[in-house]
Amino acid sequence: MTDFNTNTADRIKGTSVCFSCSSGVSLHSHRTELTSRPWCTALPLKNGVFTKTSKGFGDKSSVPRAVLQHNRPDSKFNVNSPPPNPAVRGSAPHTDPDDSLAQDAMAENMSPRDSAFATLHKHASDMEDVHLRDLLQDSERVREMRARHGDFVLDYSRQRLTIPARDSLFKLADACDLSGRIAAQCTGEKVNKTEDRAALHVALRSEREAVIEVDGVNVVPSVHVILDKIRVFSDDVRLGKFVGATGRKLTSVLAIGIGGSYLGPRFVAEAMRMHPTAYDAAAGRKLRFLANVDPVDVEIAREGLDPSETLVVIVSKSFATPETMLNARTMRQWIVDALGEDAVAQHMVAVSTNVKGVMEFGIDAVKNMFRFSDWVGGRYSVCSAVGVLPLALHYGFDVVQEFLAGARNMDEHYMTAPYEKNLPVLMGLLGVWNSTFLGYSNRALLPYQQALVSLAPHVQQVDMESNGKGVRADGTKLDFPAGPINFGEPGTNGQHSFYQLLHQGRVVPCDFVGVIKSQKPIDVPGEDVTNHDELMCNFFAQPDALAVGKTAEQCRAQGVPEELVPHMTFPGNRPSSSLMIKELSPFAVGQLLALFEHRTAVEGFIWDINSFDQWGVELGKVLAKNVREQIVAVRNDGANLNGFNASTNDLLSEYLENA
Repeated sequence: MTDFNTNTADRIKGTSVCFSCSSGVSLHSHRTELTSRPWCTALPLKNGVFTKTSKGFGDKSSVPRAVLQHNRPDSKFNVNSPPPNPAVRGSAPHTDPDDSLAQDAMAENMSPRDSAFATLHKHASDMEDVHLRDLLQDSERVREMRARHGDFVLDYSRQRLTIPARDSLFKLADACDLSGRIAAQCTGEKVNKTEDRAALHVALRSEREAVIEVDGVNVVPSVHVILDKIRVFSDDVRLGKFVGATGRKLTSVLAIGIGGSYLGPRFVAEAMRMHPTAYDAAAGRKLRFLANVDPVDVEIAREGLDPSETLVVIVSKSFATPETMLNARTMRQWIVDALGEDAVAQHMVAVSTNVKGVMEFGIDAVKNMFRFSDWVGGRYSVCSAVGVLPLALHYGFDVVQEFLAGARNMDEHYMTAPYEKNLPVLMGLLGVWNSTFLGYSNRALLPYQQALVSLAPHVQQVDMESNGKGVRADGTKLDFPAGPINFGEPGTNGQHSFYQLLHQGRVVPCDFVGVIKSQKPIDVPGEDVTNHDELMCNFFAQPDALAVGKTAEQCRAQGVPEELVPHMTFPGNRPSSSLMIKELSPFAVGQLLALFEHRTAVEGFIWDINSFDQWGVELGKVLAKNVREQIVAVRNDGANLNGFNASTNDLLSEYLENA
């Protein structure tokens, strides 16, 4: 085998060495060996000099772009040799001075961001032969990989990450001007370039005295005008000053909305539902959500409700969203059928900006319409009237105010804490590490708290609608997939659903969330542990099982039959983080909401994508409108279907024949 530790200039001019993984192979060979050398992060050479590249990070398909200079026929290279393994478990790093010179050459010709990416790819390749069971033996590393904010503790020591790699992530954040981008987001700059808008959900929970400007205008006073209006209205409804058409108190609220107008408010409502303060405040009241246009969802939402005691909240900025407005008209008819046309004004209110549409619907747009600004994105709108109105009607404004204070607390932490202590920044950088550098395309959110049953669906939207992009903020194509697939289920339900795959199938980085104090503690006499203790036993056990695993030798030592050893071996080395919260109070729910909002933004800033638009949802809407028009034409005018491909035409024809 050729010794690669030769003079750097020699290597550049006269060999076919890949400087990323030290493979001495032709470009053709490197292409064919790509699947067996996924850790190669080759950078292009031009005229024997390392050149800046904006492509290739995290995308195996880009590796063959490395230009390998002048094959040398007398060299015999071992294509299958592993890359040099530097210091991860106490072994000496690969510190050949010539390699250092090559790295210096790269650094001189690369932007700080690209250089940081290259360094992190090297750290990722260093992890190939490192197991978490060994990393977890280092108590100093474990302590170093723990951050705390108030009653939140984040332990990320079970991530496949060394301290130097973690510090390189901080350098990447600096290279991407993360602190500057956070400041721009939180001070009203128009970070949503494609829509020329700010992304200012932090203003929705700001103090009354704060000053946050958009286009030179302080938006905080207008936020508090709406909050004050909600406080008065929700108090009037709850106290019986604002009543229904028959004079009865409105004790049931049905909120109609979809996407961010539904998932976020539902998450918060469920998370606070069993907390003693919120539970007592909602006594005798009902809160339902209607999102799906499916008539089954309509019946489920209004089942058991009395129209004379029900207040319907329609959430639609444009007051034109097809699904929402069809559901709104459906509920309007339900009220009219029971109470008459004049009852609409007493039983329906709106969260919207379309004054004309709201008035035409029969709602008092002056008294019973609650506005929100265009700098509030749907999935970030929980703290606007979108979420605050239905939550205040159900739990009372004081509870909601505590929730808003929690979100504001996490906002301030996000804006001011150093990277190593900043929970949203740490979680965002870990997401980038797992997705871009380790190549994991999925992420599981596993709350060991039934009150967080709706957290994963909410985060799915916040994360995947924000960062599921294929282009950078400037419109150029991304060379790596951004935005992992998010899914999750509360423990211990998930353990009996998909944890088999987590332990022995695909590697899926996990975020565990546990709560120290139960909202509704139960202590059964004679039991060794409480119900909540049993839940938390699993919260502590599962991350270790994923990280450490179980070897074949351990199985044999326990007497496992040889034929079952492969089935009962757990590979381990599966990364996770554990977030533990002292108590799931309304304040903590607000913190949790903001934490995941800001994690998403951090990832988007590092990937240089726009996390605040969602053009990917538009095409399906346009095509659905065309289908809707043709269904009407076929049924009303006997028209023929046209303009569809053969598959859609056949399926639609069968639907129309049998519906």
